[in-house]
Amino acid sequence: MTRKRGGKSPFAGKPGYEVGYGKPPKGGQFKKGQSGNPRGRPKGSKNKVPGLHEERMKGIILDEAYRGITVRDGQRNVTVPIVQAVIRSLAVNAVKGQHRAQRLFAELLASVETSNKALHEEYFNAAIDYKITWERELDRRARLGITDLPDPLPHPDHIVLDLSTGGVRIMGPATQEQKAALDELHRRKVDFEEELAEILQMMEEAETPRMRKFWEDDAAHTRRVLDVIDDALARVPKPGQTRLLGTNG
Repeated sequence: MTRKRGGKSPFAGKPGYEVGYGKPPKGGQFKKGQSGNPRGRPKGSKNKVPGLHEERMKGIILDEAYRGITVRDGQRNVTVPIVQAVIRSLAVNAVKGQHRAQRLFAELLASVETSNKALHEEYFNAAIDYKITWERELDRRARLGITDLPDPLPHPDHIVLDLSTGGVRIMGPATQEQKAALDELHRRKVDFEEELAEILQMMEEAETPRMRKFWEDDAAHTRRVLDVIDDALARVPKPGQTRLLGTNG
């Protein structure tokens, strides 16, 4: 649209008001008290008192503790969380012989090790309780002839307890997805075994050395696949095969 020569621009300011960069016309300026971002964060929302369900201070502390900071590490600069930089500084001062730093570092280390030991023992005891409880339940089902109930995941026979180290290992599926994958592996083993039997039959019936060589190669490939499946299944003990580690057995 072409403006007539001499016509007044609709964006022209009032007499005495300069319109230009950083000085929009009066009509295009934000009105006093009206936000330029009405859908943004409410003004002062960060300064409001948190609700009873909020723990804003913990969030702030964690944000600051794990905020990256650049420190000197030998001949190079590295970025580490602030909490790591603080602990490293404390350890260095302890090595330098500062008694207060030595005492504080020793107390922190003892606290962490005690906490880790308590968590480890709690996990080990929970595994023992789980194993004993489900072994009793499965024994009850066997005595009553109950066969329509699913086995627990993980199966108690798949939980291996190491009495010498207090370690716990789960040697079988622990979720429905893992159980489905294991069942599929068993099905594939059956399929490959049937396929191998058919290949061996075709090899016996081969009429030419060339065809016999073809079926021999196919049989070798199928056996390699079965070996892989058997290795995977061997890592999952069958019920009744597990034992306690750290014992004479």
